[in-house]
Amino acid sequence: MNLIHDEIEVREADGRREVLDPVRRRWVALTPEEEVRQQTLHMLHTHYRYPLELMQVEGAITVNGQSRRCDIVVYGTDGRPRIIVECKRPEVAITQRVCDQACRYNTVLHVPLLLLTNGRQQVVVEVDFERRAIRQLHDLPLFS
Repeated sequence: MNLIHDEIEVREADGRREVLDPVRRRWVALTPEEEVRQQTLHMLHTHYRYPLELMQVEGAITVNGQSRRCDIVVYGTDGRPRIIVECKRPEVAITQRVCDQACRYNTVLHVPLLLLTNGRQQVVVEVDFERRAIRQLHDLPLFS
C-alpha cells in the first residue's frame, strides 16, 4: 500500500527508501509508520492549513518517569501545544489502547485535541479538562 502523496520526496539511499521530513528537515527511513506520519504531516499542512513551523515530530516527553516520543505535536501561535497526533502502521487498528497512549502523553502536554491515525482510519478526540472527559469529533478544525 502506498500512502505517500506525489508532493512528498522519496529516494533510495544505501539500499533503503527514505523520505524527506519537512519538519525535521532531514531524510529518514521510510518505514510503514513513517509513511503514515508523513502522510499526516502533509494532510495537516495542505488540507487543515497548519504551518509546518508549528509542528514538532518525535518530540521527547517524560511520562511517569519514562522517556516517550510523540509522533507529532502541533502548536498554536502562542507556543502552547494544541494537538497530539499518534500514528500507527496501516495494519494497526485505532483502538482504545491507542487512545489511552495519546491520553498518557496528554497528562504532560495538556492539549485540547488528539488525532489518532493509521493512514486508513482517523479518529479525532476533544479533551474537556474541566469535566475530565473526552468526546469524539467528526473532524479536526482548520488552522485559524
